[in-house]
Amino acid sequence: MVPKLEFDFEDHKSEHYTVSEIVCRSLLSHKAPVLESLSLIVRDKSEALDVGIWVGIAFSRHVRELVLDLWYESCDEGGGLVKFPSVLCSCSNTLEVLKLEWSILDLPSWVCFKSLRELHLYYVEFKDDESVFNRSCGCPSLQDLVVRQSFGMAMETYTFAVPSLQRLTIVDEFQGQGEGGYVINAPSLKYLNIKGLDWIKFCLIENAPELVEAEISTVSGIENENILVSLISAKRLSLCISPLEVKYPTGNIFCHLLSLELSTNKSEWWNLLTLMLDGSPQLQILKLIGLRYSIDKDCLVDWKSNQPKCVPECLLFHLETFVWTKYEWQREDAKEVAAYILKNARRLKKATISTLEIESKELEELEKRREMLNELASEVKASISCQLVFEADTYSDESG
Repeated sequence: MVPKLEFDFEDHKSEHYTVSEIVCRSLLSHKAPVLESLSLIVRDKSEALDVGIWVGIAFSRHVRELVLDLWYESCDEGGGLVKFPSVLCSCSNTLEVLKLEWSILDLPSWVCFKSLRELHLYYVEFKDDESVFNRSCGCPSLQDLVVRQSFGMAMETYTFAVPSLQRLTIVDEFQGQGEGGYVINAPSLKYLNIKGLDWIKFCLIENAPELVEAEISTVSGIENENILVSLISAKRLSLCISPLEVKYPTGNIFCHLLSLELSTNKSEWWNLLTLMLDGSPQLQILKLIGLRYSIDKDCLVDWKSNQPKCVPECLLFHLETFVWTKYEWQREDAKEVAAYILKNARRLKKATISTLEIESKELEELEKRREMLNELASEVKASISCQLVFEADTYSDESG
């Protein structure tokens, strides 16, 4: 009668029962009115071939969440085919969450999961040329889609044409391969997360007028893209990109943008900061994120010659919160950027500057940091009510 079943056969060595026997016996003896969740981790190819039987039984038990992790050695050799019988892809009216990992899928030409709200595809390939995303019209309730690609996977054209989709995450952990790319047509999309799209042919956002929040990081080498151009309706943006790699929307401004996070770990990031400040008249929250402790010569700031020619409207009238995490206090150029914000943000209520921790035994280093931060604190601030706070960050090995 338990509502959730989880089977992990990663180290299965039973001499008495096969994986298929264990799963089938458990599912057939299950008597609860609804199977809330079924999770299966299988590492044996011969056992995974029975996935269609397991799924069929789970559907007969009105399963709501299905998680299949079916990686095994032959997957690396193109032998990890998992066949979904056609009847299974059109008979479930209860499945709400589907998570597939490490599989090569043989799906029917028509997929119909009327109640499916959430779909996760981790390192999944498809047997035929027609992508599952082109079949997603058979999932009229789909709201959340997560796609994670890996190095060596064939790069095809993935089309996300889902009228109901509200959240989309695309992660390519290495580099795109081949001639393909992504096309996004999602008129109800509210949240977009794109990470790691390198050296693919295209990434085109054709229709996303309702977008509210987006996270864009590690995007470069795309021949044809319109990513930033398509984000002008967003209220919250997190960017870890170089202006040298992504097209900036000429003639457009981010007139709805209220919160901006910007990484200081990309080449000429300060130029992107200038563009964003000039183009975001309603900006209220600005957060700069330093991801490395060591100085990268490609990230050295030429702020004096690249700062805005006129003080941006957001600094004069709207910016209330300024945060700089992992602030590199040793760098004079970083101080120039921080001082510029403090000197010109007339409505600023709180500014928080955090640096990486220094061990107490390094007294000389601590004293130097104190002097540099005191110099920054002594800068004239445009807002007399601004609270300036200095904090210490715990070191973490982040990358972007």
